[in-house]
Order: sequence, then structure tokens, then C-alpha cells
Amino acid sequence: MQITFLGTSSMVPTKERNQIAVFLSYGSEGILFDCGEGTQRQFKIAGLSLTKVTKILISHWHGDHVLGLPGLMQTLSSSEYNSTLEIYGPSGTKKRIEKMFEAFVFDKRLDFVVKELKSGIFFENNEFQLETYQLEHGIETLGFKFIEKDKRRIDMKKVRKFGIPEGPLLGKLQQGKSIEHNGKKIDADEVTYIESGKKIAYVTDTVLCDNCYKVAQDADLLISEATYASKLVDKSEEYGHMTAKQAAQLANKANVKQLVLIHFSARYKNTQELEEDARNVFDKVICANDLMKIDL
Repeated sequence: MQITFLGTSSMVPTKERNQIAVFLSYGSEGILFDCGEGTQRQFKIAGLSLTKVTKILISHWHGDHVLGLPGLMQTLSSSEYNSTLEIYGPSGTKKRIEKMFEAFVFDKRLDFVVKELKSGIFFENNEFQLETYQLEHGIETLGFKFIEKDKRRIDMKKVRKFGIPEGPLLGKLQQGKSIEHNGKKIDADEVTYIESGKKIAYVTDTVLCDNCYKVAQDADLLISEATYASKLVDKSEEYGHMTAKQAAQLANKANVKQLVLIHFSARYKNTQELEEDARNVFDKVICANDLMKIDL
């Protein structure tokens, strides 16, 4: 699992920071959280193939979170993209996508589906599930959570002790089934262990609210906005955003392991003040830079 921060600015991009976009690569899945202006170029700079995108999760329809969609979809339509792009977003997303295609001329058709979300699980397979919760930003806004499912792993030392050969028997054990070998019954729990799945939370463009905690709860990695430092808490509340300190309070209360701050106001020439603001409450925090990658 790898997370790439393609854009970390808020409404106004800077020389160093693109508008918001975060890409999660997991096996054959590529999940793009928001798609600010210039996102497809950031893919190229980061050395990532745009055709790896399988799902786009739109938190809300303010321009700095979606202005990259037309260009990205146009490029996919002219590429060797053989999948059906899945687009998820708040109510009204279908209509807005339709209007986008009325505004722009696409030479080639891209296969895609659009699904409008309410709170709860909206995607699940054998490897992971995706959840969403309504946040508070003045317009309908969603927070997202990626939850990797627990996996049963083979303890090779114990397997060798029992003399179990590679092949179907190991496959059954990994499925949690008991086997018989050399006349002896072996339970899966004797030679396997459960590896807990990772949880990634994405919270941006919201005041601190109850559903922020539902998104962030027990996350291995919380990606959260920190538009302003706490000195500007009144301004933050006026525009429906969180401060760095509030993001840290969220991480602390929700039992988060690591906090990564994003969505910085262009007024900050560097993120030192924001990181210090958060670190006073929660120690395991970093401020993301554009093109930064985290492997989990």
C-alpha cells in the first residue's frame, strides 16, 4: 500500500503546492481522493501512471477539489484505459458530471459510473471496504475511510515443524480450515496468525464534528486538513475548516497512530507553525509536501 500526496494546498495553489489530491495505490486498485486542478500533471511528475486510477472519491464540489476532473478524464479517454472508472461523491454528483460533459467536448468516450453516497459502507470486496460519513462545510461534504481486511498469514517455522509441504494444504490453512497430515489433525490456529488490516482516514474541508471521529477512529493513518493555525480559529470556523490543533485533537481522541496534515492556506510560506500547533496536542504528526509518498 502506498499513498502519494499529489496536492496539498487549499483553494489557492502555490509554486510548491498543487490543489488537493491524494492517491492510494493498493494492489490492482488506485483510489484518488479529490482531484484538484493540475492533478494529472502531478501524476506524471510523481512517476505514476494515470491509468492506475480505478476509483475517484470526491469529498465535495468546491472547485479546488474537482477542477482537475475534466482533464484527467479526457486523458483517460484517449489512453489505453480498459477499465470502467468509478466515481463516488455526494448527492448531485451525477448531475454535475453530466454538466461537465456538456461544457467540454470529448473526442472519445470513457466508460465510467457515478454513484452518489450517503453515510456508511459504499464498497466492499475480499480485500478492503470503503466507508463515508457526512461532514460539515456549508455544502454537502464527505469524509472517507479505507479499511483493509484482516489477513491470515502462515507461520512458516511452525509449518516446517509439522512437515507440511507447500501446496493445497497450506491453502486450506490460510483459509482458516483444519487439515490432516501424516495421520494428525492440524488446526489452522496452530500454524497461522491474523494480521490486522490497515485503516486510512481522509478528512478535509470541515469543522470539527462528530462524524470526523467516526472517520478517524483507530486509523493507522489520518490524512486531515489543517488550513489554518489555531491563532486563526475564528477565520477557520467562518470558512468551515479545521485548524492544525483541531486536527491533532481529532487524532488524539480517535486513537490515531499517525497524523498527516494537508490542505494548507497559501498564506503560510512554510508549515512550521502548523506542525508545531498540532504537535502541542499530538506528537506523531507531519505536514505533507507535494509528491511525498508513504508506504504502509
